[in-house]
Amino acid sequence: MAARLRRRLALVALVRVFKPGTPGVGRRLAAVPRLIAATLRGQYDGAARLATMAVAAIYLVSPFDFIGVAIFLIVGVLGDAALVTWLAGALMDETERFLEWERGSGRRPVA
Repeated sequence: MAARLRRRLALVALVRVFKPGTPGVGRRLAAVPRLIAATLRGQYDGAARLATMAVAAIYLVSPFDFIGVAIFLIVGVLGDAALVTWLAGALMDETERFLEWERGSGRRPVA
């Protein structure tokens, strides 16, 4: 990738979703399959970030997470809430970066 795209904090990215002039949630979610495909083909540099998000999502539905919530009820639930917030923000940030990359590289999204 010629120009380095800027990454933001996940929480800032989550708030930016509602800022006028940025891609909406629907457009971002529609870009996820293209983002994954471009990453797997090695065209886009999001592999590490996607892997981190996948590990976080798997952890949220794993039995290990349920054990932590059962033992440390309030702290476990707060930890899960923080992880879900980070995951949503990271996804919104990465999809915004990807859409920016698509525009900059001249690639046209598949309808």
